[in-house]
Amino acid sequence: MRSVTCGILWSTLAHSVLAAEPSRPRGVGPDHAKFYKSSENFACISNPSISLSVSQINDDYCDCPDGSDEPGTSACSFLSDLSPSYISDLSSDNFSRSIALPGFYCKNKGHQPGYVPFISVNDGVCDYDLCCDGSDEWAQPGGVKCDNKCKEIGKEWRKNDEQRKKALGAAGKKRKELVAEAGRLRKQVEDRIQTLGTQIQGSTLKVKSLEDALADAERQERSKVVRSTGKGSKIGTLIQQAKDRIEELRESLVEVRGQRDTGIARVAELEAILSTFKAEYNPNFNDEGVKRAVRSWEDYVAQDKPAISDAAHDRDFDEIAKPDSETGVIKWSEWEEADESDTDVLYQIEEYLPVAVRGWVDQRLRDLRVLLVENGIIAASTAPGSESKTVTDARDALKAAQDSESSLRNELSGHKDDLEKDYGLDNVFRALKGQCISKDSGEYNYELCWLDRTTQKSKKGGSHTGMGDFVRIDSVTVDDDLPPDGKGLGSGVRVALRYENGQHCWNGPNRSTLVVLACAEQDEIWKITEEEKCVYRMEVGTPAVCEASSNGKAAKDEL
Repeated sequence: MRSVTCGILWSTLAHSVLAAEPSRPRGVGPDHAKFYKSSENFACISNPSISLSVSQINDDYCDCPDGSDEPGTSACSFLSDLSPSYISDLSSDNFSRSIALPGFYCKNKGHQPGYVPFISVNDGVCDYDLCCDGSDEWAQPGGVKCDNKCKEIGKEWRKNDEQRKKALGAAGKKRKELVAEAGRLRKQVEDRIQTLGTQIQGSTLKVKSLEDALADAERQERSKVVRSTGKGSKIGTLIQQAKDRIEELRESLVEVRGQRDTGIARVAELEAILSTFKAEYNPNFNDEGVKRAVRSWEDYVAQDKPAISDAAHDRDFDEIAKPDSETGVIKWSEWEEADESDTDVLYQIEEYLPVAVRGWVDQRLRDLRVLLVENGIIAASTAPGSESKTVTDARDALKAAQDSESSLRNELSGHKDDLEKDYGLDNVFRALKGQCISKDSGEYNYELCWLDRTTQKSKKGGSHTGMGDFVRIDSVTVDDDLPPDGKGLGSGVRVALRYENGQHCWNGPNRSTLVVLACAEQDEIWKITEEEKCVYRMEVGTPAVCEASSNGKAAKDEL
């Protein structure tokens, strides 16, 4: 009984409140309801000095300069600062003529409320995308009746909204992964910079050491008393001549032996012919020439001839004919690598001096020689092209070390410049740099490589066309309708990548591409347009620009 009594009391109270609260005029939203509370008169919102009767609200006549007396009709839809006054007694220009209301308010019960532009009120078109309850066509002009479809539209919208939320969550997760990867890559660069710094310090010390070694080698070179004007010393020249002469004799021996073997073979062949001739000729045949030849052969055979060759001699020939590098009898390399000149042999006299005296004498002689050369008293002994192997090796080692140090410094400079580059918020594009995505678009296939280049590839073959190289990260303001699948830019400020200085366009500029980015779960090229001749625009979705996902609304609306 108590619960029934309470229910009756609450119901009575609710009806009393509703009865006490005046209803809003048609087309007025809750945000502006406070201006329409009076049941007797109405003051124009932007011009409160102008007071009207309540009966003048929604009478299809524009009485207020700001159009606030016609929230439910299209009477004031064309108001602007340039519109003439609809009130005859307005003599001052101090009145605001900008429309005060955002539009005709649709409750859209079962979906989301919204506003329809005043020009669309009672225009005979059902604007279900903004006013799903059909209340904007309340007068049913021309017999047009707009049914309330908020239940169906709201259900579909909530379904899509749930999918958008899931996509937003996935995109946000992927962006976090990209940020983490970008941080890891940046840390690699920072670590490499530290390593290069250490390596350059060591390389600098090595170069300094090799510079000292080269200077010392050149000093030792200048300290020699005499140098040969040709390559190497006189002893070295004699060694080279001896080597060449021995090689020449060996080659001649091999050639003579070959000729001998050929001669032996021919003699044996002739002896066989004559032996056969003697055995087969007819002695009864009276031919003096033949008989003389037979007698000569018999005398030749009867002679005691020495052996032309034997196995022992052949083995000796084989051994002599071998190159010195195989026999090892003379090791020319040991002589050729010797760096001392013929006059250096004179210094070997120091070997007969006591150790304590030997170094002192040698150094004093060399210092004296250098002093005389440096002061122009005697000429330097080094001739062009006669630099010793020691100096050449020291110079080559120094150059290799200098090249290595230069390479390290260039790499260090490149990494430092990389850290200064703009990779977007949280350096997120560092994780995408160099990766490419493409889209098949009719006759062409378009490719976008992050922070690298854009390319147009013809399906009919031929070379690729460069549409621009990456220049910088920028931002642009867009105002596009977002399609139901969410693959669009929407409205607001968007991150953009500028690619310029592409392949030259015939009778036009160098190709360029503006890549406008929007939040999406996957990297995907949505649309390619040519806004001007050889000036392209790509609309691309990527999780890299979902930076507002952590604090909500902007990324949600965009996605």
